[in-house]
Amino acid sequence: MVLMRVMLSVALCLLLASVASGCGPGRGYGKRRHPKKLTPLALKQFIPNVAEKTLGASGKYEGKITRNSERFKDLTPNYNPDIIFKDEENTNADRLMTQRCKDKLNSLAISVMNQWPGVKLRVTEGWDEDGHHSEESLHYEGRAVDITTSDRDKSKYGMLSRLAVEAGFDWVYYESKAHIHCSVKAENSVAAKSGGCFPGLSTVILSDGRTKLLKELRVGDKVLATDQQGNIVPSDFLMFLDQDRHITREFVVLETDEPRRRLTLTPAHLVFVINNNTQNSNIQAMFASDIKPGQWLYAVGNDWPHHLISAKVISISVEHNEGSYAPITSHGTIIVDGVLASCYAVVDNHHLAHWVFAPVRLWHSFLSLVGLLKELDSVHQAEGVHWYPELLYHVGGWLLDSNSFHPQS
Repeated sequence: MVLMRVMLSVALCLLLASVASGCGPGRGYGKRRHPKKLTPLALKQFIPNVAEKTLGASGKYEGKITRNSERFKDLTPNYNPDIIFKDEENTNADRLMTQRCKDKLNSLAISVMNQWPGVKLRVTEGWDEDGHHSEESLHYEGRAVDITTSDRDKSKYGMLSRLAVEAGFDWVYYESKAHIHCSVKAENSVAAKSGGCFPGLSTVILSDGRTKLLKELRVGDKVLATDQQGNIVPSDFLMFLDQDRHITREFVVLETDEPRRRLTLTPAHLVFVINNNTQNSNIQAMFASDIKPGQWLYAVGNDWPHHLISAKVISISVEHNEGSYAPITSHGTIIVDGVLASCYAVVDNHHLAHWVFAPVRLWHSFLSLVGLLKELDSVHQAEGVHWYPELLYHVGGWLLDSNSFHPQS
């Protein structure tokens, strides 16, 4: 496993180096990224442009946390020396927050110092245990903070709001001339909605035509997928990018008509959509959460099981299932429950995602070449996100625009 980590990391470095060497004019992944122009928020503006406690922002209120609550253990203190906490109650309550809120706040603190050297981020309100905020305020759950700059220069607050958006807060509100309000999703909501997976009871088609539960896939299995030309081909199952037998997640259910299919997957997973429903039309990879009734997917036909035909989405719903699995194949595509899907999620570019997973394919080919593939299957893959996609997520956060990621990630 140590050798695997070393080889995959080296391969990733080489891929990133190729990006750097490719900087310059022209099309492709290697083009130079210009610094993003940041636009300050206007007073009373909030991003995203929906109510704070809706699914598109920080989500619903889940109940007040007190020091005697069982959920109090979910709050973590923030002792970042680059952040000034007002703490007017002298109880350190303003330092207590959820881990997600802490992560976003620490990221913002760095941005503030980079934007205004010598200036620090200042928190005026954090977790509220005294009832000073409105009913069902996210301050009562440690999911919200009110912020300013340390110099209290109000001319900076519009840009501070923008920096908070870029830092990843799920809702940012330039609430008044005195402060900016920022909040985040609940921890369980993030875990339930982020990433890209299928439920374990979904089925795949093996190369010999038999079906198999997705959760029962093993290294060495060949499943039906598609190549770059859209032809159905057998593809090697490489590993699970993420697997968790016990987690309950929110899944989007896409139902099609003629042929009747029912694809269940997480909102951030990519699915191939046919534009204009003609065989020569462009095919676009879209997040499952963005698909609308009336759009067309590729599905396996009833009479032609080795051919894909267009299938119209007639119904979209949401359900919760226990267990989630994210398989990756050598072709980066997979037919699940009779519908063609990408193996990738979170980032909106299927081709880029497939490109950066080249080291995984190379590692699999190397093991196959030296006859160690069966030994790899005998090695138990731990539950949770595999370390390589987790590494890619952090690297991607540095290299890619925030708009490239699914909003719930």
